[in-house]
Amino acid sequence: MSAAERRSVASLATLYAFRMLGLFMLLPVLSLYAGEYNHSTPMLVGLALGIYGLGQAALQVPLGMLSDRIGRKPVIISGLLLFAAGGIVAASADNIIAVIVGRLLQGTGAIASTLTALLADLTREQHRTKAMAAIGMSIGVSFAVAMVLGPLVAAAVGVSGLFLLTSLLAVIGVFITLWLVPTPDIGGVDANNQSLQGLLGRCLRDSNLMRLNLGIFSLHAVLMAIFVAVPSLLEDQGLLRADHWKMYLPVMLVAFIGMVPLIIYAEKYNGMKRVFLSAISAIIAVLFAATWFAQDYWYLVLMITVFFVAFNLLEASLPSLVSKTVYPGGKGTAMGVYSTFQFFGAFCGGALGGGLFGRWGVSALFVGAAIFAGIWLLVAWGMTVPAKSENLVLSWQFGVWDAARLRREVLELPGTFDITVLESEQLAYLRVSPNFDPATLPDGIRLSS
Repeated sequence: MSAAERRSVASLATLYAFRMLGLFMLLPVLSLYAGEYNHSTPMLVGLALGIYGLGQAALQVPLGMLSDRIGRKPVIISGLLLFAAGGIVAASADNIIAVIVGRLLQGTGAIASTLTALLADLTREQHRTKAMAAIGMSIGVSFAVAMVLGPLVAAAVGVSGLFLLTSLLAVIGVFITLWLVPTPDIGGVDANNQSLQGLLGRCLRDSNLMRLNLGIFSLHAVLMAIFVAVPSLLEDQGLLRADHWKMYLPVMLVAFIGMVPLIIYAEKYNGMKRVFLSAISAIIAVLFAATWFAQDYWYLVLMITVFFVAFNLLEASLPSLVSKTVYPGGKGTAMGVYSTFQFFGAFCGGALGGGLFGRWGVSALFVGAAIFAGIWLLVAWGMTVPAKSENLVLSWQFGVWDAARLRREVLELPGTFDITVLESEQLAYLRVSPNFDPATLPDGIRLSS
């Protein structure tokens, strides 16, 4: 990666980590403290937990589309401020209804699609899966840290103090966005010639994009379904609730290390489809085996490790494939649809897993999750990996070219797809077909290493 790419990935990974840390710290404690609120019932507690995802799913598409028009940073900053406002509402609540309102307001800060689109804007295609993996690692580390800190912070300052901490972390995210994240100037060959409805319709009609959307839906549905049962299975094997992190933390570290050679193989040797389908198959295998061995502690550890190696690989690969597949000018819209499928998959998986587990037990849960993953494998079998394109790094003499002129003149050249301009860095990333002739670049613009 170039220095600009490394800075972009590091700043966005930090932003993700701060935002997700605040969100994850609520997971192990909100249901435990919900009884302190007036009018609290199990149904309303469940609604308080789940309504965040509903707000996220509802607004990923419109905010992703909006970011294609007004830019990524205004949408990200607005979303972080909404998330912070929701935390303040929930922190001041004395009844469960107000907590639900605060959680819904937090959910309206739906910036996942815009953050992913910005990461795609700021990285070249050949480095994008690695960049997505770095983001996934920051989220995984946040999850592990949150499982430890959440109960400790809640015990010290209560769940209201924890909500205020989530708001503080969101505000810190605003400053990271303003001061650390580069501001790209993005252009595509037809970005300004399509209505918002046209962008969305084109995304939904694209069979390759829809395969990827159904993939992230399935991946998060399976994740949420099996984790209806996994914590209780760990407790049944004698692992105290307060000690679960001691298992999750090393498993996540092993899983991140384990996915690295697979990503290198997929990118370097053009083996993305083989690795992708193999990861889904590994998930199916360990889930089916769990119907017989789920009561064994060490099999559970093995299953969770294999699952997260595959999960992390797929979680990094899917958005990278979306960014490579999407038509020029539509990254934000495509990532909005993608994120909507992701959050809705989590909602459906939790409901499906809870129903199967409550009605027929843990074996039925794992069989159901394995069948669901099997359907995904059939859908993914016909996937088309995007044709290889090349990414050129351009530089120019200061003061001669501005972003608007650069985009306009370069994108008129045959064989160009889209361009991301980092004016403050005097760099631009140009995606071109393999037969593009660099000699056609305008005078004053040169290739840079």
